[in-house]
Amino acid sequence: MNTERLISDRARGVSASGIRRIFNLAAKLDDPINLSIGQPDFPVPAAVKRGAIEAIEQDKNGYTLTKGIAPLLGKINAHLRFDLGWDIGEGTGVDSFVTSGTSGALTLAFLALMGPGDEAIIPDPYFAMYPYMATIAGGTAVRCDTYPDFRMTAERVEPLITDKTKFVLYNSPGNPSGVVGTVDECRDLLELCRSKGVLLISDEIYDEFTFKGGLTDVARGDGKTRRCPSPARFDGAQDDVLLIRGFGKTYGFTGWRAGYAAGPEPVIAAMTRIHQYTYVCAPSIVQWGAIVAFDVNMSAHVDDFEERRDLVVSRLREHTDVSVPEGAFYVFVKVPERLGLTSNQFVDRCLEREVMVIPGSVFSDRDTHFRVSFSAPRAKIEKGLDIICELMRG
Repeated sequence: MNTERLISDRARGVSASGIRRIFNLAAKLDDPINLSIGQPDFPVPAAVKRGAIEAIEQDKNGYTLTKGIAPLLGKINAHLRFDLGWDIGEGTGVDSFVTSGTSGALTLAFLALMGPGDEAIIPDPYFAMYPYMATIAGGTAVRCDTYPDFRMTAERVEPLITDKTKFVLYNSPGNPSGVVGTVDECRDLLELCRSKGVLLISDEIYDEFTFKGGLTDVARGDGKTRRCPSPARFDGAQDDVLLIRGFGKTYGFTGWRAGYAAGPEPVIAAMTRIHQYTYVCAPSIVQWGAIVAFDVNMSAHVDDFEERRDLVVSRLREHTDVSVPEGAFYVFVKVPERLGLTSNQFVDRCLEREVMVIPGSVFSDRDTHFRVSFSAPRAKIEKGLDIICELMRG
């Protein structure tokens, strides 16, 4: 049988990840300097591990309700009430549920909101899955060019909105850029989407990984707390914003696949219905482990990553343009024009020296930048920077 003819147009429209190409090439290397992966290099907190282990030992291994276990939902809702001022639950018009990672939440959002002929506006550069999820959902991802500062502003988005636009997808702190939106940028984008009747999806997987320069004072309760700016923080945002957050990056258990979504009840209900027939539920033991995550202070790790950020930026800006990341753990670096190389060509030269970084074409319609992850031991970072800077000098 010629099984190739059976493959759907949907599957044909999705190409293999460019990140996988780098991993496949690096697999031939004995001890590569890996500055490519978005995986925290610290261990999962002991309390979180214990929560998952105890769930296994107590035989909490079966299906959960599609929305998630009640204790975790209670923690999520209480956290969003403190952090954003959102009231979530019956009678509020706002709901939440536990997802199989933030990627699972994004998948469900695209499937619930898009169909043939529909459009979603995404930033360029973008998280690698964004345009392909639009393809899988039968719609089109409209790129918002954010070069050279990587800021997705209302001014840049407005000309792209049409009667086909279903939602605008905002990502801050951003991957691959690490850029954090300002309070004014978040407010303006929310007001634009409201005025156009378009949903704003805020992908905040790195919200806890915001460095001091990207934080703002947010009044909550009797005092203020330093938090990442978000369009979800403004009055009434819960009616116009679908918020997506997760646990994997902050607490180091990316492979456990745990995230959550909150927002307008009709949107959450549609996503949950599709969740029933796809993921069924988020992994049960992970949900029990995630309950205690909200009580773990990860600030020491974030401070350590900020110091690594400073190291990377200080070295690279001697040779090229670098937009300083205020969150996440990436730097999106421009290949010096004098080299006359695309990002893929430069990345191949790095691989020849056993340094793994990701070409910008994985995240963008342009092939001018490459992504460096500083989620690696400092000795590896410094060794990798020595080689990258040498290659940049030509």
